[in-house]
Amino acid sequence: MNGPPENDLCSICHSHFTAPCQANCSHWFCGNCIMLVWRHGSTLQPCKCPLCRRPISLLVPTEDTIRNRSDSSVSEVLANLETYNRYFGGRSTSLIQRMQDLPFLLRRLLREMMDPQRTLPLVIRARVYIAMILSVVYIVSPIDIIPEGVLGVVGLLDDLLIALICFLHVAALYRSVLYFRHTGS
Repeated sequence: MNGPPENDLCSICHSHFTAPCQANCSHWFCGNCIMLVWRHGSTLQPCKCPLCRRPISLLVPTEDTIRNRSDSSVSEVLANLETYNRYFGGRSTSLIQRMQDLPFLLRRLLREMMDPQRTLPLVIRARVYIAMILSVVYIVSPIDIIPEGVLGVVGLLDDLLIALICFLHVAALYRSVLYFRHTGS
C-alpha cells in the first residue's frame, strides 16, 4: 500500500487526504495538516502523532504526491516535509523508538524490495541480504554463545537477540534511505 487506506480520512482535518504522508508510527495525515500540528507546538522538537502520541521523526509522502510536485501547493507541502525530515529524520533515536519504528520500516522495505518498479540502491539491497543470511546462518548453526542443549529455552535468547539486532540494522539502513530520499539531499 503506497497510500492511505481507500476510504480513510485525515485524523486532523477529518477530510479526504491532500498530499498524504505517512509518519514513522504508520499513521497517515495530510502533509499540510501535520505541518500545522508541528508549527502549533514547539518547532524545535518533533511533533507527536495526534493518534498515538509517539514522536514523529520521519514523514514519508506518497509516490503520487511526489509526482504532483509541479502543483505549487503540493510543492510547498513537500518542501515543508523535507525541512521537517532534515531537522528530525537524521537524529539518533532511543532503542525503544527504534523498536517501535521496526514494523513500519520493515513493511515498507519488504514492499519496496518485492516491487520491480521501485529501485533500492544495490549497496543497500546487498547489505540487507548479507545481514539476513548471516543471521539465519547463526540461528540454524549448532554453535551458539548460549547453547540450547545446556540451558534449554534460555539458550534461545541469543538467537532472538541476533535476529533483533539484524532487524534493527536492516531497519536503520532503510531509514537512512528514506531520510536521504525525502530530505531533498
